[in-house]
Amino acid sequence: MVRRHRTPASPLAQRDGVDAVRVRLPADPEGRWATVGDHLVDRFGAAVGAARVRAMAREGRFVTCDGRALTPGRPYEPGLYVFFHRDLPAEARVPFGIDVVHRDERLVVVDKPHFLATTPRGSHVAETLVARLRRDLGLPALRPAHRLDRLTAGLVLLVVRPEDRGAYQRLFAQRQVRKVYEAVAAHDPEVALPRTVRSRIEKERGVLAAREVPGAPNSETRVELAAHGGLGGYRLTPSTGRTHQLRVHMNALGLPLLHDPLYPAVRDEAPDDYQRPLQLLARTLEFTDPLTGARHGFTSGLRLAEWPGA
Repeated sequence: MVRRHRTPASPLAQRDGVDAVRVRLPADPEGRWATVGDHLVDRFGAAVGAARVRAMAREGRFVTCDGRALTPGRPYEPGLYVFFHRDLPAEARVPFGIDVVHRDERLVVVDKPHFLATTPRGSHVAETLVARLRRDLGLPALRPAHRLDRLTAGLVLLVVRPEDRGAYQRLFAQRQVRKVYEAVAAHDPEVALPRTVRSRIEKERGVLAAREVPGAPNSETRVELAAHGGLGGYRLTPSTGRTHQLRVHMNALGLPLLHDPLYPAVRDEAPDDYQRPLQLLARTLEFTDPLTGARHGFTSGLRLAEWPGA
């Protein structure tokens, strides 16, 4: 029998709705690190600076499973768990509220506004959907079952109890959730619709835009024209969930989404323009609850501002 390693709980409470970082020290057969402090400087120095890592260690910011401050001169110990709270970046508040569509003892379904990241990452940490909801709803264990791009608005399913999360994540991984999006782009009567777009999409780490490449398709989207009048209003039904899939497929049809900063060309990074949100909305979410067998269907209360006839 293979005995699974049990990951320890963090001894640090959340800070502003954000969990502490947890790292496990890797094996070191080459003897690169004499002390734990040496490893922490190597691991995090490039991101925040070696001097800052050393200062955090002196301040007792790094702790072990029992909550005791880690002595940076402690001999290196592979497998040791270390916990700490990162320095929160200065973040401008995304000036939109989060509407709760559904809430019960297991699930919370919300309408995420444009420009709000789903989970803490990079320069978006406390000002994210998860962190804000944990604070506002008093649910510190709240976790998303899936992600929605920062620039996309609409429905996100979150799980209240950690022990339930895996069951709902599997629904998305196994494509047992029906998701329908609405989008606005140019209207081109020469583009024959409806149609199903299939292609192979790859996204390289550190590169902003995904791209279509030769090879077996790993993405599929049903594209329908739902309304038009100057612009086109489109209904998009993905069967897969590749990064930026809907944006890539619409761009491939010659119909890049309105106000998209990446497709067809990556624009220079600039502060978010809240008056020009990407015209993409996760409109509906349907699935059979894996724990109760109930059939769920949720509809966003948001609307795309540029939808034809809106």
